[in-house]
Amino acid sequence: MAVFVALGAFVMTLVGGWTAQRVTDRRHLVLGLAGGLMLGVVGLDLLPEALEAAGGPVFGVPAALLLFVAGFLTAHLVEHLLAGRHAAHGAEEGAGGRVPQVGLTAAAAMVGHSVMDGVAIGAAFQVGGGMGLAVAVAVVAHDFADGFNTYTITSLYGNARRKALAMLFADAVAPVAGAASTLLFTIPEQLLGGYLGFFGGALLYLAAAEILPEAHHEHPARSTLLCTVAGAAFIWLVVGIAE
Repeated sequence: MAVFVALGAFVMTLVGGWTAQRVTDRRHLVLGLAGGLMLGVVGLDLLPEALEAAGGPVFGVPAALLLFVAGFLTAHLVEHLLAGRHAAHGAEEGAGGRVPQVGLTAAAAMVGHSVMDGVAIGAAFQVGGGMGLAVAVAVVAHDFADGFNTYTITSLYGNARRKALAMLFADAVAPVAGAASTLLFTIPEQLLGGYLGFFGGALLYLAAAEILPEAHHEHPARSTLLCTVAGAAFIWLVVGIAE
């Protein structure tokens, strides 16, 4: 049942990526929506789950928040280290001076997160059918945002369309693989919570430092801002329905 439900996440991820690539003539709206979706996923979905599951405080600070900050700083360091490495070797950067490998690294993190989405579906079904369906609704709906963001992030950093499609397909397959893996083992709740916190920090860095500034750079229109708000509101709606 868990693997069957994860197939819905597979389809929704592909639909999200297809939507992102079909609206290239409204790129600023795509990026504004992607930024809002990422902000909503981090603030309304990942962090609450991480705070609940990651365990107690470390020197007065919740472990999930420490890992959240670590994820943010890691994304920042990875981007600048890759950019410095390319500059030292005289390599060409992608569109807007961005390094393509950063986009691929971010997309790979999205794929890893989608694997964990599948694991969450499988683990929830081990608890009970009702819990499994509730988690599945949230995962399937928010995998539209994952597919949308995976394609957008990969393309934004100047990667070829075929690479963006390859990462999108990997992201679509990931939750099915994650759900299937729970037939063999389960991940401890505390470790899962720590991962969610770390990934949330990296995702917020990409949204705040790259996606949203690019969206509003050439088109500081109300429509772009409305797309950002709509993206965050959509995730709020998904989380509310799941609860």
